[in-house]
Amino acid sequence: METVTETIGREPAEQITENWSADAPRGGRAVMNRMIKESATVPLFFAQTLIQSLRDVGYNHTTSALCEHVDNAYQAGASEIRIYFRQNKRKEGGAIDVAVYDNGKGMAPAVLKAATAFGGSLNFGNRDGIGRFGMGMKTAALSLSPVMELYSWQEPRAIYSMTLDIEAIGRDKSNLVELPDPTLHSEFSYELSSLFTSWMIFPSDHAEQTRVAEDENDLVEKLGRSGTLVYMPECDRLTYAKAKTLVEHAMKEMARVYRRQIASGLKLYVNNRLVEAFDPTYSMANARHTRFLDESMPRQSRLVISKPVNIRLNENEAATAQIQIKIYKLPIEEWSTLPRKTQKNDLRIFDGLTVSMLRNDREVFAGSLPKITTRHSVTNWYRVQIDFPGTLDEAFGVASNKQGVRLKGYVEEAIKEAIGDDITTMNDEIRQFQAAQNARRGAGRPSTGELKASEADAFQAKPLEPLTEEEQQQVDANLRGLAVTLKRDDETDEQAFERIKNSQYIIAFKHDPYWPFYDVSHQFGRVILTINTAHAFFTALYEPVSKIGIPAVSDDDDDFVVASSEQHGPTVALDLLLLSLARTQSRLSKTNEDAHKLIDTMRREWSEAYRVQMSMI
Repeated sequence: METVTETIGREPAEQITENWSADAPRGGRAVMNRMIKESATVPLFFAQTLIQSLRDVGYNHTTSALCEHVDNAYQAGASEIRIYFRQNKRKEGGAIDVAVYDNGKGMAPAVLKAATAFGGSLNFGNRDGIGRFGMGMKTAALSLSPVMELYSWQEPRAIYSMTLDIEAIGRDKSNLVELPDPTLHSEFSYELSSLFTSWMIFPSDHAEQTRVAEDENDLVEKLGRSGTLVYMPECDRLTYAKAKTLVEHAMKEMARVYRRQIASGLKLYVNNRLVEAFDPTYSMANARHTRFLDESMPRQSRLVISKPVNIRLNENEAATAQIQIKIYKLPIEEWSTLPRKTQKNDLRIFDGLTVSMLRNDREVFAGSLPKITTRHSVTNWYRVQIDFPGTLDEAFGVASNKQGVRLKGYVEEAIKEAIGDDITTMNDEIRQFQAAQNARRGAGRPSTGELKASEADAFQAKPLEPLTEEEQQQVDANLRGLAVTLKRDDETDEQAFERIKNSQYIIAFKHDPYWPFYDVSHQFGRVILTINTAHAFFTALYEPVSKIGIPAVSDDDDDFVVASSEQHGPTVALDLLLLSLARTQSRLSKTNEDAHKLIDTMRREWSEAYRVQMSMI
């Protein structure tokens, strides 16, 4: 039997066809042809092409790539890490150089050389720390720039460097591309030293910047006995074209990803600006959100649930590891009274960071998981935090670049089983509070829909049942009694009476999971429509429509807002649709007992059928 090697060796050269692109590595093409035509030894990896392919490893954005370097720095014992975005206007197109410095333990020359190789790591496979595979530093750097310069030192004026240059490697025609020995430097070049001594273009206010050193004379002392610098010149694959935007994005993301490390003392700078920890659960006492709250406000969320849950390492294995699930409730009662700017821009309540997952104390996911929580906006007011160890990487679907999670089905089910009832209770509590807020926002005045329905009643073809003479004589007393039952939370008795007196149509709200989605009553000449805020009709239709077209409120607003007398459009149209239904039901039920029973049966069955259908969405 012929071997593959023997078959390839006898294949005529003219049968071999190439389909390489014009910009493919020339050295790689030469090596490929030599191996095929000469039956040379084939390496497991083609360095010339592999290194170009690794540029497309797939980081979500520039910040996520730079997090790889921050991970390595922290694991190397750094207490200070600095990220630089230097926009060089003297270079063509205002090219941006990116660098990451840390004051960690540094690397000896032999270790530095090994670390530059793909797969080179002193922590390979170790799941106790942040890094595992010895790939992140190289793939992250080359995903941004075609050149990575790596500098490390373990004593002053003994800086060793290694360089990975994609174009240079691509031109190499060797079958085996080997790394050279590190180069020794007594000091940094001006291009590099100026990173530590010069003001960055952004932030423009120098008072916001804290440089490593004021000039080169004291730079050696300031950099300390050990450290590492990863330099990526003239980056060609950045998420944004301006240093300002890159800085702002990096600060925002890293403040959250490394919040625990920052809280434990890590000093993290982006363009010399100190990063302040941001906690999406609002449970950290020293996080960024606290400075936007005065002493009268609660400054932290409340821990509601803390549950350890055992998760199988693999679906088919018995071995397990423990995760910790915590649910925090934000102080909605107090924070909902804050100005919209404070809620949205300062506290960032509506950023959609409902679920946060941390692997070995480093966040790998923050966002929404509707299969575990819900799609409803009530999730803005509580947070789920899940801590898991590196031994569960496969179960949580954590890739080598640590960008997000892809939960296995059995993991998702275990989490839902552990906290599903708690989430349901939390959702109901917040919905009830929002329903009460609805009443408070409209204190003392009818809504536009109520007023319009009242105005239109004079033009209706079939009038409502008029008040009896006795009711007419006692209308004020009757309405005062009715107003007490329909009074909103922050209304006085007199305000409630004036509102009820000035509108023939009343919309009220009730929260009851066992009630139909609406109810109608006709009392003292008033048609009263009660909407159930616990029903899917309210959460999936009425509440979202009520937010359409409301001035100065974004579409991610969390609370239900009643239309004011100045608002029109879908909100009023929906109110009038429901009030016309209420009017018709009220008029028919008032004079015909059989019609009343039929309509009531229809209302209940319609409500249940709708609930079941909506549960399938």
